[in-house]
Amino acid sequence: MEWFLAHTDDVFRLSGLHLYQSVLPLLIGVLIALPLAQLVRGRRKIRGFVLSAGSLLYTIPSLALFVTLPAILGTRILDVANIIVALTIYAVALMLRVGIDAFDSVDDSVRQAATAMGYRPLRRFLTVDLPLSIPVLIAGLRVVSVSNISMVSVGALIGVENLGFFFSDGLRRFFLTEIVVGILATLVLAFLMDMLLVLLQRLLTPWTRAGAVRRGRGSRGADGAGPAAAVRRAPLASAPDAALKGA
Repeated sequence: MEWFLAHTDDVFRLSGLHLYQSVLPLLIGVLIALPLAQLVRGRRKIRGFVLSAGSLLYTIPSLALFVTLPAILGTRILDVANIIVALTIYAVALMLRVGIDAFDSVDDSVRQAATAMGYRPLRRFLTVDLPLSIPVLIAGLRVVSVSNISMVSVGALIGVENLGFFFSDGLRRFFLTEIVVGILATLVLAFLMDMLLVLLQRLLTPWTRAGAVRRGRGSRGADGAGPAAAVRRAPLASAPDAALKGA
């Protein structure tokens, strides 16, 4: 505890660097992966190739990629850009499969209804496919965010500053307290990021909360008011219907 209080500034500084190095690749990866997932979703041959390529990319050891990228990008070995690019590759590899699964979860009848209403492909993607796939996308993002926060620590082995410094320095000095502080700080970042994504999902999918409230009221009404109350209750519009009406 005394060591932590004496090095609070270092903990917060490295936590900020750690968060930057893990969140930026996540955002870039999403911007790359989602349009690509939508593009290849309906093309079976290309879809299989892209998914296989993503799986192969994710099997590349992170340390090997961190060391190899400077020669490819022309950057210095200690440049943070190496970490950003490497973790973006991993994020794209993971989010490709997540994006395809998310868009597959949207009912085809909803897409057909949107097309019949005159929605062009881009508008349908932005106002129908993307909103309705958010629950699956957020679930995937939660996995990728934790993966990124974990893998960023490996960058400390090549001298990039982040919370991984506490692991390597603590191991070098055989100082367990420093290692434990690094682990706890990493866990806190992962937990906060996960909670932020859960909150984001709740904000972006209000129909899920409305459905839960309506189902709860419906079950209470069915228990206490009998069949007449059930008949009077209006059916809840599904999320696809709500999306099309609100578009």
